[in-house]
Amino acid sequence: MINESGILNINTKNLIYNYKFFKKLKTNLIVAPTIKANAYGLGANKIYNLLLNQGCKHFFVATLSEGLKLKNKNNLIKIFVLNGLQNYKLNQFTKANLIPVINSIEEYARIKKTNLEYAIHIDTGINRLGISVDEIKMIDFKNDNIKLIISHLSSSDEYKIKYNKKQKKLFNTFVNKIPKGIIFSLSNSHGSILDKTYLYNMIRPGIGIYGCYENEKLEKKIKNVINFKGKIIQIKDLQKNQYIGYNRTFKTKNKTKVAIIGLGYEDGIPRLLSNKGFVYFKRDRFKIIGRISMDSFTIDISKSSHDLKVGMYVDIINEEYKVDKFAKRCKTISYEVLTSIGNRVYRNYE
Repeated sequence: MINESGILNINTKNLIYNYKFFKKLKTNLIVAPTIKANAYGLGANKIYNLLLNQGCKHFFVATLSEGLKLKNKNNLIKIFVLNGLQNYKLNQFTKANLIPVINSIEEYARIKKTNLEYAIHIDTGINRLGISVDEIKMIDFKNDNIKLIISHLSSSDEYKIKYNKKQKKLFNTFVNKIPKGIIFSLSNSHGSILDKTYLYNMIRPGIGIYGCYENEKLEKKIKNVINFKGKIIQIKDLQKNQYIGYNRTFKTKNKTKVAIIGLGYEDGIPRLLSNKGFVYFKRDRFKIIGRISMDSFTIDISKSSHDLKVGMYVDIINEEYKVDKFAKRCKTISYEVLTSIGNRVYRNYE
């Protein structure tokens, strides 16, 4: 029996459905899920093994430490480290079957004389990680250890913007010059559905695998993956003119029945939702009243159509009120919502 104050239910069937959706976009397309940031908060090791069982052989993480935690002992499984070599020792990658993504000429100079497999990241306009277009001429692409060339779209979720085409055109100048046998990858989840010319040999879906979408085009293609619940840890009857929470930001106008939920901003409930957010129980919707604190928040259950009791759970994110809707109310994006759900919240894989 699960007794934690917060539960993150993860629908593994829907997650697999989303992975298979991306697989079907093109024959022989390599789908390399991005499982950095603890698989966007869903649990990297669990998601990694789940997708391994679906035949997935390529993955992306951000850091060396994330890669090491996966304990890859199979040479056929390719785990790419997006943040590159940095100041790490090269043997740390070889011992753990990890492949660094080279983001600078300095990193390239370190690795080009070794037998270590690596990927090259070309910056085509996001001006984040990656080797600049002007410096790419210094790379010897005939080196057999170069297994992959990637770039990253700046605005793939804005599917009508011209900048996507500009980046693709620049990426194509390298695709057309570089020897065959190297894998090319430009797109994440949103880029993968712009059109088939963005697919190349490999795509790197992240947020779409986990059931989030950022725009309607992707929303129509994938299924929701998570349900986030908080436990009622106390119920109170308050009189008129009583304050709730820190700094007295809410004052009851009438007799009010409230429930205290055992989650707070440490668990991923943004303080921004104080006096603004809602939670759900079946068809009922309850407003958050007062300030959200570190470990709890309060909801008004005066008009509940159900006999709520301590130990019951209310929904914070569910099938109807999905992550992206929650993110919009929080004035942020689904990526931040998922990765903010704290470690105290129990991950339950269904």
